[in-house]
Amino acid sequence: MHRPTAATSVPAAVLFDMDGTLVDTEDLWWQAAVEVAEHLGHRLTAADLPDVLGRPVEHTAAHLHRTSGTAQSTTRLAEDLDQAFADRVAAQIRPRPGALSLLAELRRAQVPMALVSASPRRIVDLVLAEFGAEWFSVVVTADDTPRTKPAPDPYLAAAEGLGVTPARCVAVEDSPVGVASAWAAGCPVLAVPSATPIPAGPRVTVLGSLEEADLMRLGALVAEIRS
Repeated sequence: MHRPTAATSVPAAVLFDMDGTLVDTEDLWWQAAVEVAEHLGHRLTAADLPDVLGRPVEHTAAHLHRTSGTAQSTTRLAEDLDQAFADRVAAQIRPRPGALSLLAELRRAQVPMALVSASPRRIVDLVLAEFGAEWFSVVVTADDTPRTKPAPDPYLAAAEGLGVTPARCVAVEDSPVGVASAWAAGCPVLAVPSATPIPAGPRVTVLGSLEEADLMRLGALVAEIRS
C-alpha cells in the first residue's frame, strides 16, 4: 500500500456511490428488473442496460412502462421494482473487492467520506445495516435531492454536507450515469466499471477494481485537477 508523502495531495473528501461500487448489488437490481419485466410478459436485453443500471427506480419503472406497453402505472411498477430489489439485497450483501480496505485506509488518514446513491433511503438503510453506516459522515439518497443522478444534485449535496468544494473531492463510481453526475458536479472521478464500460477522459480515471485504488492514487486525482 502506498503512503502519502508531503508532496502528495489528500482529497478533502471521498464520495462513494453504493450499488456496484461498494457493494455487489448492480446484478441484483438487474435481476429485479428482469423479474418485474417478465411478469409483464416482456424480456429485457443488453439494450435495456442504460435504462436500468445506475438509474433511479422511477426511471426504470418508466422505461418498463414504455417498452412493455403495460396498463400498470409507473407508480405500481416502481413499487414492484423496489420490493424485488429489497428482497434480494436483504439476502445478498457482498462488498466489492477492495472496498473495505480502501474505506479503512481513508478512515485511518481521517479523510471524510460520504455515500451518494441513486437508490431510495429504504434500500440504502438496508444495505448500510449490513455494510456499516459508521463509515460515512453524510449519506445522500434518491429521496434527498430534487433530482438524482445523472444530475449533479446528489454530489453537490454531499460536498455541501461535508463542507468541502466538489473539485477537492474524489467521486468513486461504477456506471456512466453516476460518472455523469459526479463530473457535472465538478468532482474528479475514479470509475470502476461494474457492468457497462466507462471511457477515461478529463477528470475521469478508470481502474479495473477498487483493489487498485489507495489514498495516494485518489490524492493524485485531486492534484491533477488543481494543476
